[in-house]
Amino acid sequence: MVKIDLTGCDAFIKPEVFDRYVNKALEAQAVLENQTGAGNDFLGWQHLPSETGQAEIDDCLSVVDSWLEREVDLVVVIGIGGSYLGAKAAIEALSHSFAAHLGSQGLKVVFAGENLSEDYTAELLDLVRLHNTACVVISKSGTTTEPAVAFRLLKRHLEETYGKEEACARIVAITDKARGALKSLSNQEGYKTFVIEDNVGGRFSVLTPVGLVPIALAGFDIEAMLKGAKDAEAALSQRSADNPAVRYAAMRNLLYDNGKKIELFASFNPKLQYLGEWFKQLFGESEGKDGKGIFPASVIFTTDLHSMGQYIQQGERILFETVVTVENAGREVTIPSDPQDLDGLNYLAGKHVEHCNRMAQLGTKMAHIDGGVPNLEIRIDRLDEYNLGQLFYFFEKVCGISAYQLGVNPFNQPGVEAYKKNMFKLLEKPGY
Repeated sequence: MVKIDLTGCDAFIKPEVFDRYVNKALEAQAVLENQTGAGNDFLGWQHLPSETGQAEIDDCLSVVDSWLEREVDLVVVIGIGGSYLGAKAAIEALSHSFAAHLGSQGLKVVFAGENLSEDYTAELLDLVRLHNTACVVISKSGTTTEPAVAFRLLKRHLEETYGKEEACARIVAITDKARGALKSLSNQEGYKTFVIEDNVGGRFSVLTPVGLVPIALAGFDIEAMLKGAKDAEAALSQRSADNPAVRYAAMRNLLYDNGKKIELFASFNPKLQYLGEWFKQLFGESEGKDGKGIFPASVIFTTDLHSMGQYIQQGERILFETVVTVENAGREVTIPSDPQDLDGLNYLAGKHVEHCNRMAQLGTKMAHIDGGVPNLEIRIDRLDEYNLGQLFYFFEKVCGISAYQLGVNPFNQPGVEAYKKNMFKLLEKPGY
């Protein structure tokens, strides 16, 4: 199970105050699990891991089989926000860091529809022209501007390249079960579809087909991921002051109330960079409203210690950090001895690179605590599908508890519409 270490906060809090916040977090947990809070019609994610059956898993895997039979080697996943970040985080975490340069066989997954950059779009079209391509489009409505633009272009490419009938077999739509432009188009054209249930918001959808289909297409074990999430679901449902989700939510809110307004998601593993991006959307969109909320940011160490490290150490004291630690590396590399030792590294000869990384992490923790930055640590055993499933569910559970403890609705995002209204008016969209 995901483990937490809050000892890096000991210098900043009083135990009796923390106990009060734990009790408040337990009350928020009860609101979440009893479905009595604001936004309680968006709680379908809570039991997804235990309710997802083999038939649903097999349906996701059937897309992989179908496209491999067609010798597809590139899949473009179109979506924005929660429609792509979870899958992107999982694929980045589980893939070889240099997979794109190794010429590996199988399906390569790339993403589109998360921006409106013309250069990016043109370069994506350069790529699809060189590959045997298929497309997964993810949108409840089918009218969100960024993914809708990307899909219009990809749809045209597929139809012009393969013909309309074959293009239909190369498009999978993940959308609303009954309404919306994408659902209507899917019915009209005969696309294979998966449902985004009404009671699951986008940022909580990584364990639905929204995340599972792209992750499976990238070659990873979605059954193991769901097993990890299912075990986390059972463990984190315990109404106990020892529940790690309760304790972490309590500490976040205590630090926030004591002036720590920014949370840095950090890891010493570069494979988790996009998990930080997913984390930022999950917490930023869930908690940032009603003039409240911890601002989520992300860094990757040791890289960002040579850029952001100065501010973290000595800037304004409004930060705390949540560090995700992968306890066991997947590979082994030892540092060799060198006869000249011009770089002065022979004292490290025979040691694993990961040992150096661990000492860098411990040294950073000590320095940041001394500099006034509380440290919360989340630990998983290793970076694989099972542990990543646990981690996804852990943060979702924490987010629901923490937002209710903060006093906001975790499941709406009214502020997201503000930029769209201005953009539509500037683009002269009818009705704006």
